[in-house]
Amino acid sequence: MSVVDAWYVVQTHVNAEAKAACNLLRQGFEPYLPRYLKRRSHARKVDQVAAPLFPRYLFVRIDMQAQRWSSIQSTSGVARLVCNGSDPAPVARHVIASLKAREGAGGYVKLDERPRFSLGEKVRVSAGIFADSLGLFDGLADRDRVAILLDLLGRKVRVSIEAGLVAAA
Repeated sequence: MSVVDAWYVVQTHVNAEAKAACNLLRQGFEPYLPRYLKRRSHARKVDQVAAPLFPRYLFVRIDMQAQRWSSIQSTSGVARLVCNGSDPAPVARHVIASLKAREGAGGYVKLDERPRFSLGEKVRVSAGIFADSLGLFDGLADRDRVAILLDLLGRKVRVSIEAGLVAAA
């Protein structure tokens, strides 16, 4: 049995989340595409770009008594509406509410910043001046940087480096 006026999950085609959301909006549905700011490094330039929080998925609010949800299946950019059997599978309201509550002023979901490594864990620098150097994770330097201990000239030196340039060894 379906729920009246609830949120549902739509699976989109690859990289078509925004296209699907736009087309659903044109049809009178209320789409919700949670996005976050992703760090992108290209040609020695680091910037932030909007990216979907759930690649290939978005949410849509449907009033089951007033709207024909079957039209969603043939919407450009949409692969399918996620269903349980023949009925769309509703999403708990608190899930959408908690995502929207985490949005900042720009409308992007703020992600928790947690260290990916344990203290003393072996890491490898993937790019930059210390590329391919091995070190030990020594904590967070600031919001976007981590501290690692590198063996330079026979002694351990604490270096602060972009978090995205460090991977597990």
